[in-house]
Amino acid sequence: MTQKKNAFGAGQGGFRQAQAWLHTWCGLWFSWLLYAVFLTGTLAVFEEPITHWMTPEHHAEEAAAALSHEAAEPGASLGQRLGWATAYMERQHPGAGMWELWPADAKGGGELRVYWFDAKGQYAAVQLDPLTGESLEGAAQAPLRQTQGGHHFVDFHYELHAGQIGLWIVGIAALAMLVALVSGVITHRRIFKDFFTFRSHKGQRSWLDAHNAVAVLTLPFQLMIAYTGIAISGPTFMPAGIATYFGASSEGTKAFQTALNEPGKPQRSGQAMAVPDLEPFVLRGQTLMGQPVRAVVIDYPGDASARIGVYGWNDADELRQRLSPTSGLAMFSAATGELLQLRQPGRVDGGAASLTQSVMGSLHMASFGGLALKWVYFICGLAGSAMMATGAILFVVKRRAKHLGEFGNATAGVYRLVEGLNVAAIAGLAIACVGYLWANRLVPLGLPHRDDWELGVFFALWLLALAHALMRTPAAAWKEQMVVLSLLCLLLPLLSFWSTGEHLGSYFLAGDWESAGLELFVCAVGLAATGVLRGLLRAPVVKSRRQQKPQSSAPPYAPADVSPSPAHRPRNAVQEEEAV
Repeated sequence: MTQKKNAFGAGQGGFRQAQAWLHTWCGLWFSWLLYAVFLTGTLAVFEEPITHWMTPEHHAEEAAAALSHEAAEPGASLGQRLGWATAYMERQHPGAGMWELWPADAKGGGELRVYWFDAKGQYAAVQLDPLTGESLEGAAQAPLRQTQGGHHFVDFHYELHAGQIGLWIVGIAALAMLVALVSGVITHRRIFKDFFTFRSHKGQRSWLDAHNAVAVLTLPFQLMIAYTGIAISGPTFMPAGIATYFGASSEGTKAFQTALNEPGKPQRSGQAMAVPDLEPFVLRGQTLMGQPVRAVVIDYPGDASARIGVYGWNDADELRQRLSPTSGLAMFSAATGELLQLRQPGRVDGGAASLTQSVMGSLHMASFGGLALKWVYFICGLAGSAMMATGAILFVVKRRAKHLGEFGNATAGVYRLVEGLNVAAIAGLAIACVGYLWANRLVPLGLPHRDDWELGVFFALWLLALAHALMRTPAAAWKEQMVVLSLLCLLLPLLSFWSTGEHLGSYFLAGDWESAGLELFVCAVGLAATGVLRGLLRAPVVKSRRQQKPQSSAPPYAPADVSPSPAHRPRNAVQEEEAV
């Protein structure tokens, strides 16, 4: 029985042909968003170094603090720091529902900070002098560079800076990515052979070989990233169970979060009780959980039902050895001193389900394994981004001269739009990312909402790249945007030196490997863009030398009114469709 074929060719052939069609079109329509999500997620692996480079005023402070920490005599004891923090909170915020005290670093020194929730429910903080206990809020400081730093890439990666709606969009894209990956594996019968095959200067064949190579190389990583990204947002995507048990209102969501993160939290008793001396609780908690204290959290301070939670510092070696990043916790009753809860490092509250979600989060965010694993994630992330980029480009390269007239008379316009979106999504996003770093150096420090201006530059450059790609021919758009990307990357170190006085030499002398690494990577991207530009400039010459066969007189993307002749019909539909 003959199958009918729709405009996209979905109805022809068997199961593998259907998977090829699914891989092609599902991959295409989500490739631009997935590329953006994947690339920003890759950059987010090194969120801290990016933030460090984007806050240059702190570099001198950090170096001075490190020197003073090494040379200074022992300061106030842990008990004295806890006493100062408690006294400050009693004076300034006696009615707060929660006090969070950070008395010292893992070595017993460092900053002394206190946190609380203000009247608006916002997280507030003040730094105290670790030698006197006085507030440093009004102390003279260098103007701060208000910026989101590397966290911008984190936010964009999982919610597109669009809150809950963005989270849903990224979740749907992740599902599409799983569909494209699985259908791609089913489609390719020679998946491992293709991994070891690359034919350069072969046009469509070269793009297909590159697409196959990076896809097979990082396939386990991509499957893991897509699945864990969906899993850690499971309560958002499947809220029915939570809504049934806790209610669908905002209060129900809050009750769920409390039950998940603060099990057994009591209610206020209404009976006043002074906050006890915290040092005995802290010393006992450190012994029980086997970690130095990181933070002391007091629920309902000043009430007889108050709880004192002692949280531990995660040692870097410990984090490399376990999948769950949670620290130790010892929870006590402030009134009786009774141990209410003990959590060892790496364990979680809530049983196997919570532990599974915590492990999924660690796998997705590379919270274990240290710097070596971060580099593995970074390299695999770049390869995954390259897979999506080559797939999108391959789709267009294949259909420039061979099409199925999928959209009738609108085929030319649709494929022209696809080419423009390819340029803007691949080259334009790279320009926007580097432009975000330029904005960090150019936007004035005292400007209100300065971090929003940096984000505005990022999105404005991306939109300009899209407009440029749609107005220019694809070949010209690729070349011109590669020129812009190359210049922005290669000139960034000069801009940084002009605006801050810091350069690669000073980074190396100061041992600032984070800043040096960022600028070196950006320069490497600039050199790569220059190499791509040189290839694009040579492409017409190479093409003209090889154009020996007569070309079809039909314009690109012209509607196909008749089926291909037998001489031009592919022998195997899967072999044809698996190219994308």
